[in-house]
Amino acid sequence: MGRGKFKGKPTGRRNFSTPEEMVAGTAARPRTFKQEQAEDEEREEHEEESENDSEEDSQKGKGTLRIIEIENPNLVKPKTVKAKEADLGRTTELSRREREEIEKQKARERYMRLQEQGKTEQARKDLERLALIRRQRAEAAKKRDEEKAAKEQKKVEARK
Repeated sequence: MGRGKFKGKPTGRRNFSTPEEMVAGTAARPRTFKQEQAEDEEREEHEEESENDSEEDSQKGKGTLRIIEIENPNLVKPKTVKAKEADLGRTTELSRREREEIEKQKARERYMRLQEQGKTEQARKDLERLALIRRQRAEAAKKRDEEKAAKEQKKVEARK
């Protein structure tokens, strides 16, 4: 048990071997990198030999998978396709979102074409408003011209 409010770090723990362990030769010594590498090589060689011996061992799964065979319909198995086996002529199917996006874009383009031609309801309303505004401006311009002409005529009469 540690003393004080600080906890010791897990890397700072020291394991001392007892004199009995040292005599018996079971003292725990830290392994060097070379020792670990040699052990890994031995383990790999052992695994290769065991793979050759039995086919059932090669189908190992993690956890309970080697005990219970599960048919999961949602499980997507990775499909690896080699470059030379790839079928370039085949078209890939679009996802639902991609199809909807393309349909939206086509509908928007179609609507804009109809809008330019003046065939949509909104375009008709806009054209009617535009015609009304043009009429009003033409009438206002005509009135101004008439008023100008009337003012000039008054000036001419006033000079006489």
